[in-house]
Amino acid sequence: MSVPHDHLPAAANNENELERLLRLSVTETAYRPAFYQTLLEATVYVLGDAGQEEEGAGEVAITAGSELNLLHWEKQDGSSIIPLFSSLEVLERASAGESPQEQAFVALPARVLFEMTQGEELFLNPKSEFGKEFTPSEVTLLLSTGGLSAPAELVLDKESQLMIGQPPEYPSAMIDALTTLFSQKKPVRRAFLALIHDKAADELPNLLVGIEADGTEAEVDALIREAGNVASETSPDDQPVDFCIVSEKERGISHYLISHTQPFYQRKWGSWLRNIIPSSGKA
Repeated sequence: MSVPHDHLPAAANNENELERLLRLSVTETAYRPAFYQTLLEATVYVLGDAGQEEEGAGEVAITAGSELNLLHWEKQDGSSIIPLFSSLEVLERASAGESPQEQAFVALPARVLFEMTQGEELFLNPKSEFGKEFTPSEVTLLLSTGGLSAPAELVLDKESQLMIGQPPEYPSAMIDALTTLFSQKKPVRRAFLALIHDKAADELPNLLVGIEADGTEAEVDALIREAGNVASETSPDDQPVDFCIVSEKERGISHYLISHTQPFYQRKWGSWLRNIIPSSGKA
């Protein structure tokens, strides 16, 4: 994320949801999973054309197999990027002063654009107050995982000898970011922190975040992917972070986290009850 100022200004009155999440993501890592998801589902605008020969030919369907003539912009270091924009208003501000030919544009789904331009460097909303540059490797990760990190699943066998305790230094930035994320996710009931070490697999211990959550397996898996993206950007010294599902019915790690630690996040039931219980109308 890039921002040229040291402070976060107030939201623009006409910003759309993608622009709102981009602005928040600059300083709040917890909003980045929602930003990436919204971006992949959004329609974006690129400078160029789809090879239309006749004006007024109607809407052109853009797919991964379509041919686009895209305008590239040169960066200060001489490399080139493909600019893309979150709205026509942002595109018009960025291309002010350009010739009419250079302002021709195509609207298409962001996911399709990323699929068509793999290997290229792209920049969302260049010349704007808030923007995000995407390298080719980031585009590949975004398409395959929905974020900019690639979580891996590890299944522990019964022979694994684990040491578990508390980290000597509390990862405040990571916990703050995860707390902000979990507060936006209804399925999360509680979240715990520990330090875990499998000497057979890792030279050094890893941070462990245990999540107690409702929902289907697919919903919980998606939640862990989002939390993993947040943790990967905020863990101290890029320390690896493991995640596990916590259940009161399970022993081992779940028992340790529930019985011997305090959750760093706990769902506030009252906030949901106020939305469910109707007012009696009595004074």
